[in-house]
Amino acid sequence: MKPVYKEDCSLSTCETIIMKAIWDKGEDISIGELAETLRTKYNKDYKRTTIVTFILNLSAKGFARQYRAGKYAYVHALKSEEEYKQKLLKDQTDFWYHGDAVKVVAALCSSANITQKERETIRGILDDLDN
Repeated sequence: MKPVYKEDCSLSTCETIIMKAIWDKGEDISIGELAETLRTKYNKDYKRTTIVTFILNLSAKGFARQYRAGKYAYVHALKSEEEYKQKLLKDQTDFWYHGDAVKVVAALCSSANITQKERETIRGILDDLDN
């Protein structure tokens, strides 16, 4: 039976950490290496069966899939980190700022210690949008 993909799903905190570990690898990752990364980088000591359960959930949501190559199981990201970050940003902008990007930028600028160089870079990005 073909899995049903839920296009507009959000990830749980645990699923997000697992996807971040997969994305950070930059290529397919074995379950064993994923478990080690979760343990050392994120201080999450999940059992293999727990990780596989999370991957099944991620697969149902269309984020990742598991496959076997020889005696090892690997995980492949189906969605990019950038794609997910853009969705999160849009969702948060819509929810908290009613879709008003100006308010988002104002909030970011007022809450972050933005250096002169960063301000110049932001101005350059905005100027490039006009070209």
